[in-house]
Amino acid sequence: MKLQSIKGMNDIVPQESIVWQCVERMLSEILTSYGYQQIRLPILENTAVFERSIGDVTDIVQKEMYTFSDRNGDSLTLRPEGTASCVRAVLENGLIQKAQRKLWYIGPMFRHERPQKGRYRQFHQIGVEVFDLPGPDIDAELILMSARMWRALGLGNLRLELNTLGTVDNRKAYRNVLQAYFSTYKNDLDSDSIARLERNPMRILDSKNPALESVIAGAPRLDDHLDDESKEHFDRLREILNGAGIVFEINPHLVRGLDYYSNTVFEWITDELGAQGTVCAGGRYDGLVENLGGKPTPAIGFAMGLERLIELAESGLNIGDANEADIYIIYSESAHTARAMRLSEQLRDADTTWRVICHCGGGSIKSQMKKANRSGAKLALIIGEQEFLDNTVTVKSLRDDRDQTTVTFEQALSMSRSILSQTQD
Repeated sequence: MKLQSIKGMNDIVPQESIVWQCVERMLSEILTSYGYQQIRLPILENTAVFERSIGDVTDIVQKEMYTFSDRNGDSLTLRPEGTASCVRAVLENGLIQKAQRKLWYIGPMFRHERPQKGRYRQFHQIGVEVFDLPGPDIDAELILMSARMWRALGLGNLRLELNTLGTVDNRKAYRNVLQAYFSTYKNDLDSDSIARLERNPMRILDSKNPALESVIAGAPRLDDHLDDESKEHFDRLREILNGAGIVFEINPHLVRGLDYYSNTVFEWITDELGAQGTVCAGGRYDGLVENLGGKPTPAIGFAMGLERLIELAESGLNIGDANEADIYIIYSESAHTARAMRLSEQLRDADTTWRVICHCGGGSIKSQMKKANRSGAKLALIIGEQEFLDNTVTVKSLRDDRDQTTVTFEQALSMSRSILSQTQD
């Protein structure tokens, strides 16, 4: 039997990994510059964490979660999203009391969906969560920060859609109105919408079925059922975004798929990835902390799918020669290994940014030179028999025609620095 990866769970091989590292580094630097702190969350949680947060009648909980009983009979779940895990961690560790309110995380999530381009059973997210800040200013900061990320990645093809869901009470009242409306069109609804009619009729508004466009267009609007406080919050957010030069569209049918959202919701969308066009999505979830056992606490966050983001950004990223070596160390005899290894460590001590490969596996000087060239190295440092006896090293540039030179170890360090700085320029 040929062993293969599980359907929808993909390997990220080295030539792809370098792109992932570049994107992750750029995003983490922006998050840090805004004062956000990283939290590292477990992949496994008690199933109740998601049932109580996402909602036990959602598609995620009923159809998509990887849930199993462990040897103690406890029901455990591979996390399908990060917000619920983060809230659980914040409560368990008392982070709000410690004034650690702005957090971010990164890692794999798991959903048993039909794999397709941009949607996998193991996928990766960077998520941001903020606690105990009730005003629209933090809503705006998250949107501004995400806009900065797109600029850093060279993405000019994303549009921002914005909506408000009001308070939990607003949503409950609207749910009843919406349920009554769609019930009159029950014969026109598809099977997914009929299932949502009882569980969460707001999700019907998000249907992509073109046959339902006219029915959805005639549905009662949520903004007619908002209280004054929710309207003021949303008006103030739009005012801040307009003042900051952020272009957005109001989408009254943007409802988000999870039960815990309230008030502000937003999505950054592209038309370049087909049906899976949402790159970043988020919003407020002011009732979730209380839902999971904490005190009433306002909260907001977003998550972005790294697979989709990397697919958009990859062609525009300046990866350069990040996968190539700077220096390749060659030696002619196995007896020279210790000295070659010592030289490689001295080089790494001299400049931690240098990528130094010390040859392993034996072979002639000629075969090692071929490997040095294939590595993309700019310099080869060679310890042959005479160099070994004289305690010297030969420095050979692999990117230009300058003459090779035999020097002391100390001179090799300064010469390497000089040649590498010239090749970088």
